[in-house]
Amino acid sequence: MRDYIVRRLLILVPVMIGVSLLTFSLFNIIPGDACVLRLGFGSTPETLKACREAHGLTRPLFPVSINSDVPVIHVQDSQYGGWLWDIVAHQDLGQSLAEGSAKVSTELERRLPITLELMIMTVIFALVLGILPGMLSAIRPNTPIDWIARVLSVLWLSIPSFYLAILMITFGLLWFGWTPPQFGRGYVPFMDDPWVNLQQFVFPALVLSVGIAAVIMRLTRSAMLEVLRNDYIRTAWSKGLRERTVVWRHALKNALIPVVTLIGLQVGALIGGAVIIESVYNLNGVGKYTLEAIIRRDLFVVQSLTLLFAFVYVSCNLFVDIAYAWLDPRIHYN
Repeated sequence: MRDYIVRRLLILVPVMIGVSLLTFSLFNIIPGDACVLRLGFGSTPETLKACREAHGLTRPLFPVSINSDVPVIHVQDSQYGGWLWDIVAHQDLGQSLAEGSAKVSTELERRLPITLELMIMTVIFALVLGILPGMLSAIRPNTPIDWIARVLSVLWLSIPSFYLAILMITFGLLWFGWTPPQFGRGYVPFMDDPWVNLQQFVFPALVLSVGIAAVIMRLTRSAMLEVLRNDYIRTAWSKGLRERTVVWRHALKNALIPVVTLIGLQVGALIGGAVIIESVYNLNGVGKYTLEAIIRRDLFVVQSLTLLFAFVYVSCNLFVDIAYAWLDPRIHYN
């Protein structure tokens, strides 16, 4: 297991280099000049030149220049090499083009706790709303519990999260005269005021989790039905074990393997959903920051955040692979 983790961590390096190269290339083939987008089309050539020099846009894109004899590599003298070197060596994700000298790293320090709390609460809600109904639906098939769970899963999948968020805000305001606390005040950390913090995050996390919970519920039901037909489950029943022991200790743990895989794949959906939900609920997290950067056409910020999201996605899938061995000891990595 240790050798497998080390190999995966080593593979992570070229994967992230490839992702960074692809990200940088895609953002630089977009037509237009970043400084023109910032300063406007009426800017003077001198102003545009100063802007390009200040942000390193006059340097070559990639760190290889081909001379007459041999290629010469200038890592930090290129836009890509300098950007990647700042990220690796100094943990500096660059500066915002639209907000002057505002650093992306500084904004992330302020906004990342908001997004992390939202995603953690979303995963918790998705697991509770997905695994428990799915398990009950599997052990009581073709009963009212089974039908209600299946209908709810289809309903949750059918309603877009942003539409559900708007409905919750509208009905809460019209029926109860209540609006989320973040509309009137900024982010309140959990340690400062737990009650206000929970009010700020419960509804956004609940809205973001229902679609993921529906998929988890249906997958849990299918996996549990398959596991309950296995011989070792019949043996456990024949030994006279209680239903709670058979379901929780023997069946559920093996049925969770595809669910864990799904959770790793849903990280991308969580990140994309956070962009919308944070904007609807006015949460100043990384998702809202990304949307604001896209609207402002702040390419440097979007480029760095895209690389950050890719790293989070790849890392989560690594943790999912490691969790397999804990769920099923028969799994060995060579």
